[in-house]
Amino acid sequence: MMLDWLEQTISPPDASVRERALAHQAQLTKPAGALGRLEHVAVQLAAMQGCLRPEINRIHVSLFAGDHGIAAEGVSAFPQQVTVQMVKNFIDGGAAASVLSGFLNATLEVIDTGMATPVDDKRIIAASAGRGTANFLHQAAMNLQQLKQSLDTGRAAALRAKQSRSDLFIGGEMGIANTTSATALSCALLSCDTTQLTGAGTGLNTAQIQHKAALIEQALIHHRAMLHSPLNILQTVGGFEIAALTGAYISAASWQLPVLVDGFICTVAALLAIHINPGVKAWLLFSHCSDEQGHRYLLKVLNVKALLNLNMRLGEASGALSAVPLLQMACQLHNNMATFADAGISTE
Repeated sequence: MMLDWLEQTISPPDASVRERALAHQAQLTKPAGALGRLEHVAVQLAAMQGCLRPEINRIHVSLFAGDHGIAAEGVSAFPQQVTVQMVKNFIDGGAAASVLSGFLNATLEVIDTGMATPVDDKRIIAASAGRGTANFLHQAAMNLQQLKQSLDTGRAAALRAKQSRSDLFIGGEMGIANTTSATALSCALLSCDTTQLTGAGTGLNTAQIQHKAALIEQALIHHRAMLHSPLNILQTVGGFEIAALTGAYISAASWQLPVLVDGFICTVAALLAIHINPGVKAWLLFSHCSDEQGHRYLLKVLNVKALLNLNMRLGEASGALSAVPLLQMACQLHNNMATFADAGISTE
């Protein structure tokens, strides 16, 4: 399938720059560790960018949209046509991701990875792998060619970010029923009970959440013979936009481009990317802990700490964009605070 790029060796962030950044932090006019995780993030970014003075000025946001056949089973509080309505909202500037991207002067691109109803608008990047995935309750969500195309779509987005000399890559998603797909993916990858990770998504009540969990369990049993590798799992119960996110994260890491991961669905894509290529993890920062039930569990499994916990569960890169000012402030503090020597302050 010509997917060798997924498993290529990924270089880690620059360890020597990390040590220099740590030494620099120790000389700033504050008690050691007094700025908490802002110090840690600045050092991480310095190592990722390979320079002692990291910057987050050029931000690239790729928002991948796709529909899911499993929506036919009543797993979302909203109808499938909301996907296309929200995509129009993204390009017209009315969505949360649009507002936050504008506020941060970030580049926002919207990519159709496979909506059930395509939108004829030149502001949308056309990369559709199909009119939505198949209903994975009955058959695999996508075929091998669709899987490859979706992964390649993510790779192309990361390449655009790299070629525009972005300091940070953010992936977002939109697709009614994609929390169902993301939950199925994480349950299959981690061998978890579906009730442990199945959440409210767009706002389901208790009975609807139980219905959603039961359907996911039924699908995983039906497909158990296929669920033997991350790519097989992604093909069987995944989504086009989740595959694109997975490809984007792997590619960004391979090109040494820092990634800020959004909420539950994006973290599932990150989990897939790490399972496919463990070298990806060192290039990921996790923006926030979503209110979606399974997200806290995934962050614990990955042994990572999110920067924020604001009870958000919107998706569409909104949580990641909300965390960008923290990264920028961490860089400003690291780069511009005086050292003890500069300020003539005694350390004895």
